[in-house]
Order: sequence, then structure tokens, then C-alpha cells
Amino acid sequence: MTLNRTCRIASAIALSLSAITTAHAADASTNEPAYGPELEGFDYPAPVKQFNFTSQGVKLHMAYMDIAPQGKASGRTIVLMHGKNFCGATWEGSMKALAGAGYRVVVPDQVGFCKSSKPQHYQYTFQQLAENTRALLESVGVKSATIMGHSTGGMLAVRYGLMFPQQTEQLVLVNPIGLEDWKALGVPSLGVDKWYQRELQTTADRIRNYEKATYYVNQWKPEYEPWVQMLAGMYRGPGKEIVAWNSALLYDMIYTQPVVYEFPLLTMPTLLLIGLKDTTAIGKDAAPEALRPKLGNYPELAQKTAKAIPKATLVTFPEMGHAPQMQDPKAFHEALLKGLAAKK
Repeated sequence: MTLNRTCRIASAIALSLSAITTAHAADASTNEPAYGPELEGFDYPAPVKQFNFTSQGVKLHMAYMDIAPQGKASGRTIVLMHGKNFCGATWEGSMKALAGAGYRVVVPDQVGFCKSSKPQHYQYTFQQLAENTRALLESVGVKSATIMGHSTGGMLAVRYGLMFPQQTEQLVLVNPIGLEDWKALGVPSLGVDKWYQRELQTTADRIRNYEKATYYVNQWKPEYEPWVQMLAGMYRGPGKEIVAWNSALLYDMIYTQPVVYEFPLLTMPTLLLIGLKDTTAIGKDAAPEALRPKLGNYPELAQKTAKAIPKATLVTFPEMGHAPQMQDPKAFHEALLKGLAAKK
């Protein structure tokens, strides 16, 4: 990081701390919400707690929700790992469905995301995020759990299962990314600096247009809009630069740390819940034009992944995209609860 960028980010952090009390105020030019760098001003669907810890010599915190089972408890805990363009709050429907079925549900925001710390310097790896998550779970008395990850959270869930197989009862992967190695296929490296410049240009329109085309099969529902504003609000707020910088570091982690080669090493039962209309691939827009149509082919990737993971069960949603839990919550949660109950 250059000295100038370091100074800009440090200034942004100082500004954000002085402006947190007004971070939720509407942007005067757009009349849309602006949030603080740790999503101050955006309400979550359950009480948010903080896990304080030290990592890489820095004091950090991870925000999380811990929802008790309703009715007859199953005795099982499910950890929900959000995706790159998502937060713990976007699991709202799944939290309700799982708690209602008797599961304890723990929903963290990973470091670098949403209501958790956004450090100025951090070596982001999936191993580090998995270790952070394991420490959080130990702090709340969770010895073993089902780990459920969506999108980038699916990559993290796989890494977690590889690192902590004895503490992972079952994996649930919801349209995970990382089912192919984009780098090896020819997607060029953007590097952190280019990602940073791209992230500084983030707007609600860009988020909405991308998600509509890539996630929701060119359909849009009003219930998707709060999640657009959740992300865009951090880029309207006083901490825009530190948010963009951490996002750039995270994109580089996703691009450079594929998990696809290690699928055969997973030992736990794994439930794959895949919307087949998904076309997500990191850096696709920067890839050679001839390569783009070959990336993010989820009908093909779903089958390859199911064959690669020894104890995999594949459930597909032919008309859904990247976020089936949000497109058709009823159908998705029926399949999820059935798949959880079938774990041997």
C-alpha cells in the first residue's frame, strides 16, 4: 500500500469514527441511506453480539447473532456463513426456518465484512477466517456444528471442513463459488490496486444490475432492495475507503485461493443446494470475451462437484440463480430441512 493510500484510508477511518452518530442519515443528493464502515445504522433481524479477539497483532471483533432453537430443540447447531456481497442479516429467512425447526443458529459477519472489523492491514486467507470462526464458536460453547455457506461463504465452509473435520458434523453449500479455478482457466489477475479502484466506484445501481443479471435470472423483487442498500450504504458513508480497501483484499483472496482441488479430501456428509441458472464467476467481466460464456456454468459445475466430494448429496433448483434461499424461500427451506434431517 502506498503512503498516500495509507494516509487516505487512515483519514477515512478517523472521519468515520467522528461521524458514526450520523452514519444512518440519508444522503442529501440521493435520499438513500448512508451507513458507517461497520454498517452502523443498519438494523439486523436479531440482537448483535461481538466477539473480541487479537489476530495478526491487531485487536479485532466479529459481529454475530446467536439464535436459540424454538420449540423442541434438535441438539444441533448450524453456523451460517455469508457470501461476498451479503451479510449475516441476509440469512434472515434461513435463521427463522432453522430456529423454528429446533436448531441453534450462529450467524457471524466475517472480519472485513458488514458489522465486523475492517483492519487497515490484514493478511486475508480462508484459513485465517476459518480459525477466527472456530475461536468464535469455542467462545460460545459450540464444540461441533453443521457449517452452511453461501457463495464465498461456501469456499470458507469447505476450508473450515478441511481444517476442522472433527468439529464439522455436516457441510451445506448453497451455490458456492470456487467450483472452478478462474486463474487457471485464463481469467486475468486484477490485483488489489485494481480491485480497490473498482470498489470505489460501487453504487446501488451497479450492485442491483449485477445481482439482477447474475443472481436472480433477470428478475427483481422488492424484497431484494434492502440488501442492495445495505451494501451501497457503506459506500455512501464516511468509511467508504476502508470498506473498499478491505473488499479489494477479499476479492484477491477469493481469486488466488481456490478450494476446488481439495473437494475429494472432505470427509463429512455434504449437502449441495444449487440454483442452476447461476452464472457467477469472479472477474468474468475482465476475462477474454471468448472465455466468458464458459465460466460459471452451474449445471456442469454442480455435477462435477457432486462427483468430487465423497459424501455429497446434490439438490438442484432448475429455475433459480445464485441465491435460491432468497428467490424461493419456501422451496429452498423445505429442501434444506430435509437434507439436514437425512444426515447419517
